[in-house]
Amino acid sequence: MILGVDAGLVAIVAVAVLVGATVQGTVGLGLGLVGAPVVALVAPDLVPELMLWLAMAMALQTMATENRGTDWRGLGWALPPRVLGTVVGVWVVATAPTRLIGIAVGIMVLLSVALTVRTVTFPVNRISLPLAGFVSGVTGTATSIGGPPLAVLYQHHPPTVLRSTLAVYFAVGAALSLVGLGVVGELRADIAWLALLLSPLLVVGLALSVPVRQRLPRAAVRAGVLIVCAASALVLLVVSVL
Repeated sequence: MILGVDAGLVAIVAVAVLVGATVQGTVGLGLGLVGAPVVALVAPDLVPELMLWLAMAMALQTMATENRGTDWRGLGWALPPRVLGTVVGVWVVATAPTRLIGIAVGIMVLLSVALTVRTVTFPVNRISLPLAGFVSGVTGTATSIGGPPLAVLYQHHPPTVLRSTLAVYFAVGAALSLVGLGVVGELRADIAWLALLLSPLLVVGLALSVPVRQRLPRAAVRAGVLIVCAASALVLLVVSVL
């Protein structure tokens, strides 16, 4: 046992975190998309807190290494509604059973994959940004997957803009979600320590993403991410429903 979690399960979560960190360092998001379904499947008691701690740590690392191109104006419209969405997400975590949260994670991932596959284009403006911020606040707090709503808006921007803007958003958004969960007593010290134990994998994943970005076509990386995310989400949905 490691901090109350079976060592074998921790190993599975560690692999998912490493893969997710590598993906996020490559394309701007992926830690939650890859990690959250796996964590919800093998250790549902750790959702959403574990991935929120890791998402914040990963975002801070990205901000430290890649801070050019951030769309501060867009973040100014997206972040305030995130606060309201966080309140709704905290209520979901406090009242919904683990099974329903697992279903929500699976649906959120599949919806994100579907929108990405179809490359839906939405305008980035004063209407779409606050809406994405609110939805992200709800889903990010309840399921630890808050990136897709904003990523869908920015998916056609240059990679540097996408990665740096999402990094700032993830850092602030995850911090808001953790504060909200703490206010209602939904935070656990053992999960925070487990996140700290796994955090070196984020550094490794970020380092691995550099040669991946240089050597693999973006389209190939994107396709692989979508396949992994969809498969893990489908397994989680089946297990949660049954």
